[in-house]
Amino acid sequence: MNSFRLTEEEVNYLAEKYPTPFMVVSLDKVEKNYHYLRHRLPRVKVFYAIKANPEPAVLTRLAGLGSNFDVASEGEIRLLSSLGIPGSRMIYANPVKPPDSIRLASQAGVDKFTFDDESEIPKLAENAHGARVLIRVQVENKSAVVNLNEKFGVVPELALPLLHKAKAAGLVPAGICFHVGSQSLKADAYGRALRMCRRLFDQAACEGLDLKILDIGGGLPIPEIGQPEPDLDAMTGSIRAGLDELFPDVEIWSEPGRYMCGTAVNLVASVIGTKLRGGQPWYVLDDGLYGSYNGLVFDHWTYKLEFFREGARTPSVFVGPSCDSIDVVARDLPAPALQVGDKVLTPEAGSYCASAATSFNGFQPAKTIVYEDNVAALRQKAVS
Repeated sequence: MNSFRLTEEEVNYLAEKYPTPFMVVSLDKVEKNYHYLRHRLPRVKVFYAIKANPEPAVLTRLAGLGSNFDVASEGEIRLLSSLGIPGSRMIYANPVKPPDSIRLASQAGVDKFTFDDESEIPKLAENAHGARVLIRVQVENKSAVVNLNEKFGVVPELALPLLHKAKAAGLVPAGICFHVGSQSLKADAYGRALRMCRRLFDQAACEGLDLKILDIGGGLPIPEIGQPEPDLDAMTGSIRAGLDELFPDVEIWSEPGRYMCGTAVNLVASVIGTKLRGGQPWYVLDDGLYGSYNGLVFDHWTYKLEFFREGARTPSVFVGPSCDSIDVVARDLPAPALQVGDKVLTPEAGSYCASAATSFNGFQPAKTIVYEDNVAALRQKAVS
């Protein structure tokens, strides 16, 4: 799986135009990821999970390609609406929602909602009467880096009774959804989930529920330190075979997030301080755990740090700029001798790095710039 990666020349060129830290997104790489998924899973209707990266340029590019969108809040609905994307292309996929947000979503044209508890039914019935609803069920997946089934999803035995109650309340039981967990490293979990959902669909038909949609969530992985390179051809091939065998006549939806943007963004930070502590080099970056490297806490993620200096490498410590000692980006990472002003490149920084960053201590999150809009002059210079 090829990731977008800036060259040293491009990093230096952009660093002359923009203060670090900054993110660089390749919209062309986002588009390639979208087309790959559509090619490998042609029956699957894509709802991009914008929580992974809500950069407006990304949303606009995906909208132009025909993508739909998975939203989790009123704020995300407002963002898409401001870009001219109608509610009919959104699914409100947060199983628990405030009544006012449901009402706003319905007024914006959103007519697809997920839920996983009886307490959600009266809220939906009152504020989005007649909407299509999907019940979210739990699935087990020990190979996922981020387990999403501890907090979300009902046990399968409760799924159909809840759909019956939703129908009685004036909602339209449309289908079943699940999420195998973020950064799922094996296709086995999808297979188990598909077989479980097939049993539920069959039982639903016997009970008079006409379910038409299966939403298989997200979870497709990107390259990660310490893990084998993801075999997306094998994973998507297995998922496609399972869908064709078990759900040949059912509409299939998916909610990719990390997969779509994770490999399309680079983070560029600068060394702003150097120390020698305990006989070991320490480097202070202008971005850290409270900023773009927040996945160290929130996402169980280890980030790659790449350098442009040569020379012998020494186990080093990299820390962020905040006044908190927990703000450590990497320990014992082999690195050349760096100086203040040197740039550090982090690839695969497109998922959650920007959306979960904070302004703790007054350090503002890294801004995102579009690669294709900013390297034209450099390319022209290289040709001339």
